Amino acid sequence: MARPDVQLPIVVGVDPDPAKRMALAWAADEAARRRLPLRLVHAESMPTVGFGRWEVPPSWEAWNEVLHRAGERAMKEAVSFVEARQPQVRVSGLLAEGAPAWVLREQSQEATAVVLGSWHLSRAREVFGSSSVAVPVMAHARCPVVVVPEPEHVTQQPAYFVVGVDGSAHSAAAVDLAFQEAALRGAALRAVYAWQPGPLHWMFDEHAEQQEYRRVLSETVAGRGAAYPDVEVHHELVSGHPVEVLTGASAHALGLVVGTRGRGGFAGMLLGSVSQGVLHYARCPVIAVPHASA
Repeated sequence: MARPDVQLPIVVGVDPDPAKRMALAWAADEAARRRLPLRLVHAESMPTVGFGRWEVPPSWEAWNEVLHRAGERAMKEAVSFVEARQPQVRVSGLLAEGAPAWVLREQSQEATAVVLGSWHLSRAREVFGSSSVAVPVMAHARCPVVVVPEPEHVTQQPAYFVVGVDGSAHSAAAVDLAFQEAALRGAALRAVYAWQPGPLHWMFDEHAEQQEYRRVLSETVAGRGAAYPDVEVHHELVSGHPVEVLTGASAHALGLVVGTRGRGGFAGMLLGSVSQGVLHYARCPVIAVPHASA
């Protein structure tokens, strides 16, 4: 996330439904752990309430007034929730007009992380539905994006994080953040390299191929491990599709950390990347980390 000398806030999207508080709780706890301010953001978009066939739709001014009152109420309740949970955290609120995905993407430019909630919508609704903002925010965010599932995730003791490793620059950025998170929680770290045998794997030396993957995994983790000597690290080389392997490994984890190439635009959203795949299937918080140059 951000450098320790820069007080960029944790930004969290506020859901108007008071029953949906897991993302808000995660963000408040993270702000307390990192001693950072917390910014609550509620975006007032076009209302989805319908009207009868022969009814005259309300004016935009009336719609806007209803939205603003609902937003103020949601923000007040969210602030009270955070103050009761983490009273030492500095809290600010932002009521913004616009599509939630656009507002949160703009907020990501000056944030340590953006935190969102998720109800695991179908893949089509994740991409096209107005009720989901996770995919478009992940595609364009300038900071890590944390997607916290509802309801509460059941973790396992001893606690651990899982991070996906593939030797690329964006996976190295994910490893950096995974070590930070594990150190902050006093948790272990499972560094997982998922590999898939090619169609002509029988023609090659499979043992030598696996040894190369092990080398990449070890070298990616080694330098970071020295900076966090208290984090217990486990190297895992697993055969299978990365989405299946990572979501399986993180079934009871504190969180799953993955790198993202940050491909923007509509086409980038439609291409099924690993980060989007784990977002769809994982039942623990998913932290998507863009590479610094993205």
